[in-house]
Amino acid sequence: MSTKQEVAVVGLGVMGLPIVKNLLKAGFEVEVWNRSEPAIVNAVSMGAHKMNSLTECRSQIVLTILPDSNDVREVLANGLQSALKPGSILVVMGTISPVAMKELAQELAPHGIRAIDAPMSGGDVGAQAGTLSIMVGGDEVTFQELLPIFEAIGKTIRLLGPVGAGQLTKACNQVIVAITLTALGEAITLARQSGLDAHNVLDILAGGLANSQALTIKREKIESGDFTPGGFSKFQLKDLNFAIESAQASGVDLPVTTVVQQLFSDLVAHGDGDLDHSAIIREIQRRVKDGE
Repeated sequence: MSTKQEVAVVGLGVMGLPIVKNLLKAGFEVEVWNRSEPAIVNAVSMGAHKMNSLTECRSQIVLTILPDSNDVREVLANGLQSALKPGSILVVMGTISPVAMKELAQELAPHGIRAIDAPMSGGDVGAQAGTLSIMVGGDEVTFQELLPIFEAIGKTIRLLGPVGAGQLTKACNQVIVAITLTALGEAITLARQSGLDAHNVLDILAGGLANSQALTIKREKIESGDFTPGGFSKFQLKDLNFAIESAQASGVDLPVTTVVQQLFSDLVAHGDGDLDHSAIIREIQRRVKDGE
């Protein structure tokens, strides 16, 4: 029998797979499940154990790294919930609605399953480096129990309040990310259309007050036009929808976010939802071409 703490990771996308790698590196025993086989093969090659079915899950701590609450509910219904024993912890690390998160926690509580939210920021780069910011909503006891896991994959880790608080903080984070990427898209489109060299302009922006982590991480994509996704545009739109939903519930007006939400909605409608969220510059460029 292994003496290592067991953790299950459900969802091996651009965030999930590097998280598995860092958990293994930190000495955890990791079980994995994913809809598609190639990512599982990759995880197993690193030392993870494949779950042929979610009903095989042995771990008392399960990290779901899935796009939406419907995906979390689907894996629970397809065998994960029946595998979880009283006292187990379900850690929802994907970005979902704060309201949906609270509802999920309330539904699982009578079964003795603790559900907390721990969405992340830092993108695929942060996941690979183990430097994610992790926003936790839950109780102090559960947070302390999970802290060694979070420390293996993240750098800035905060308990922000009860269940749902992590998702609300992530919504705030995504407002800033989306607005910053849109501002960069506008600035570089203006520079290019005016005959400036985008590389030189980006150098200047990076050396002054306009610099940001978004610019540092996404500069290569903006400059090259290669929008292979780290964070998907369609998920950025989803996150903005959550932010506006939360703002309406709190009586807060988000005028800039509302405009940016519409731009991302147009980007997705034009078929670019599977591109990186820095591809918002394509929507700005379309408006130049269309004379809007």
